[in-house]
Amino acid sequence: MNITLIGMPGSGKSTVGKELAKKLNYNFIDVDRLMEKKEGLPLQEILRKLGGKKFLELEEEIVLELTNLNNTIISPGGSIIYMEKAMNHLKENSKIIFLDVSLDIIKERLSTAVPRGIIGGSAEEVFAERNVLYKKYADFTIPADAGIDETTERLKFYILNNIPLDQ
Repeated sequence: MNITLIGMPGSGKSTVGKELAKKLNYNFIDVDRLMEKKEGLPLQEILRKLGGKKFLELEEEIVLELTNLNNTIISPGGSIIYMEKAMNHLKENSKIIFLDVSLDIIKERLSTAVPRGIIGGSAEEVFAERNVLYKKYADFTIPADAGIDETTERLKFYILNNIPLDQ
């Protein structure tokens, strides 16, 4: 089984994904790192260089190249939900888990993180718009306000105990 973690920037996709992969002995793929490797630039520079539309197209291209995976945790960028073809590909090849984090916690985490661009507008606008799409594509939604460790442990529990990861 493969698992794709979706959610807002700052929701913990990469951090939870890495920890969960270690605990389950899964592989881990961070799509942002694949984009940086392909372009030879930090993510912020890629966004500045390409602009939002081309950035999303690059992210979709990389996601569509993810095939023949087994026991892999995938962490795409928070904007992947704008790319229907990529989301359908992920849905066919993995369980989609939405890390549902409140706007206040997202804003707090982003205020202390390395600056990153968010495609789409203000945090409030993007949060409202994207939450609808995250829920649309998710097979399973997990409240993730409690933090990385608790979220990782809860997901590990669900997976190891074969608790269905669907709505």
